[in-house]
Amino acid sequence: MRELRGRDLLLVGFTLFSMFFGAGNLIFPPFLGAEAGTSAWPAFFGFAASAIGFPILGVIAVARSGGLQTLAGRVHPRFAAVFTLLIYLSIGPCLAIPRTASTSFQMAVAPFAGEGAALQAAYSAVFFAAALLLALKPEKLTDRLGRILCPCLLLLIAAVFIGCVAFPVTAHYGAVQQAYAALPPVKGFLYGYQTMDAIAALNFGAVIALNIRARGVEDERSVVRGTIRAGWIAGAVLLIVYAMLTHVGALSGAAFPGGKTGTDTLTRLVSALFGGPGSVLLAAIFVIACLNTCVGLISCVSEYFHGLLPRVPYKGWAAFFAAVSMVVSNIGLEGIIRLSTPVLNAIYPAALVLILLSFAPRLGAYRLVYPLTVGLACAQSVVEALAQSGLRLPLLADAFDRRPVAAHGRGWAAPARAGLALGLVLARKTEKA
Repeated sequence: MRELRGRDLLLVGFTLFSMFFGAGNLIFPPFLGAEAGTSAWPAFFGFAASAIGFPILGVIAVARSGGLQTLAGRVHPRFAAVFTLLIYLSIGPCLAIPRTASTSFQMAVAPFAGEGAALQAAYSAVFFAAALLLALKPEKLTDRLGRILCPCLLLLIAAVFIGCVAFPVTAHYGAVQQAYAALPPVKGFLYGYQTMDAIAALNFGAVIALNIRARGVEDERSVVRGTIRAGWIAGAVLLIVYAMLTHVGALSGAAFPGGKTGTDTLTRLVSALFGGPGSVLLAAIFVIACLNTCVGLISCVSEYFHGLLPRVPYKGWAAFFAAVSMVVSNIGLEGIIRLSTPVLNAIYPAALVLILLSFAPRLGAYRLVYPLTVGLACAQSVVEALAQSGLRLPLLADAFDRRPVAAHGRGWAAPARAGLALGLVLARKTEKA
């Protein structure tokens, strides 16, 4: 019985890292470092928990449970259908895929040629055409992403970090900005939502399993073990890269304060270190990272919808999502991030709760635990997301706002704990009856 080991395991781990590490993963850690300043590392630990810990646990949870549909089905079959669809649309054409093109355009083209709408449209057409060509054979992603593009990306990021260490633009981190003044780990944790990796992790397993089977591993248990091991490798690489980018951002924020995004933070630092060639270096980093993630996301979403509606071939779905994402990407990076915040705050808690519950397998025997725990967490997160969008439900919002953690964006935790306790109590009463 063949197992995934050695070089093959490393390549699949690099492939999973490449699928995770895209637009948000590049821009959010440096901006966290710049904003958190001297509190960068406490904030980083919170960020790592939600942007690394939960994604890797998500890969493991889905691999062990047999798929996202099965895991979410423990709540209710209808919830599984709706939640899974929302997840795929979020990481697909609505948010994550378009963001890869918007970010890479802003970093690879705009600094050299400006930000005209026609130019952005032309760039997005070329970008998604290239991504579509790579995504047409999802079983080949390990050869294309893990073997070639991922090592190139890591070398380029290492070059920026080494330059920053060898020739630091300042000797210290900057001042803590207001957003990180009170609870930097909590702010970092919430900021990790923006990477979308915890929800993306719930879907990457299918494509990773496809690549593992393409390397000769056929036994289902071996495929699951290989997926989990690849997840640990991807998590370790993410931790190292995020730490490097946070340090880079903290120095950049001190030397060049006032940046509005992570792209500003990186651009100013790389320009100071490498001059004109630095812009080319940064452009290459963003294009490779964003292309890697775009290819992985198109593959995952297309596989899902092909399974949902098999009459449409996989390649047809891939072409459709590439075209839709190309259109959405032209609203610009700031617009996509602004749109993504309430959406992610609405669906992320449900994903986190599902992942956590999956590691207590005995809870699945209690029929009401999953519906009550996930349901109450969802209720709070949806109310909060609606309030962020300007639609406030007075009675529910007031009830949630009275809790101390609500102001820090962790309001879903208390309802989830209440749902867990209530589910266990009701289950025991049912057993006694």
